[in-house]
Amino acid sequence: MTGIADATLLVDPATLAALMLATILVGLSKGGLGGAFALMGVPILSLVMPPLQAAALLLPLLLMMDAISLWTWRGWWDRRTLMHLLPGAMLGIAIGGLTAAFTSEALVRLIVGLVAIGFVARMVLARSGGAAQGQSHLRGGFWGAAAGFTSFVAHAGGPPFQVYVLPLRFDPKVFTGTSVLFFAVVNAVKVIPYAALGQFDRDILLTAAIMLPVAAMATLAGAWVVKRMRAEIFYPFMYAMIVLVGLRLVWDGARALL
Repeated sequence: MTGIADATLLVDPATLAALMLATILVGLSKGGLGGAFALMGVPILSLVMPPLQAAALLLPLLLMMDAISLWTWRGWWDRRTLMHLLPGAMLGIAIGGLTAAFTSEALVRLIVGLVAIGFVARMVLARSGGAAQGQSHLRGGFWGAAAGFTSFVAHAGGPPFQVYVLPLRFDPKVFTGTSVLFFAVVNAVKVIPYAALGQFDRDILLTAAIMLPVAAMATLAGAWVVKRMRAEIFYPFMYAMIVLVGLRLVWDGARALL
């Protein structure tokens, strides 16, 4: 791997294995299989490289996955939901970029994890998981901003997005398509502050380019599975994913803070 290592971050087999696993898990998530897989990406890569470098490496791959998912889920999205969420998301990204120098990623992960677990607990205790809720500019703006901020700081925008959208009880395809379009916009906008902070260099971009075929196949595989899921399976699955995401975030945040 000497030649590749000189021009990329693939300096040894362990790094290659970690990157392959992270790319597959994130790709399955971007295809529609929920945020738990996506949140494994940065922790896995952090075993072989600094966390900030891991996040920067994943962003170009996320953009490719977004492009594939946008084509795969074309036409399956809810315009009203996006209008409620995206303005807040832009504000959240801006706040994340302006406060990046002194924001604790560990604290953000801990808070988002607790919110995710609390959301599912409330739905279960109230036995309201099957009842649809209405749209709200206020709630959409708040959770959109939370998703934009946590996506920028810790690639953890999934739980805030799901807190707002899951109670709307969309068809699984509409839920997934709306999620795909929302995060495609968020990730595209994140490129600007990431670049301004000097997070992209030749090694990161070449490494991401090598992993593009793996990212594409994993994303298509995730979409293939979700398109064949019935709603009565999809929603319990998504709530289970939120719990796993929350537990993972709480664990990562608490461990880093202690």
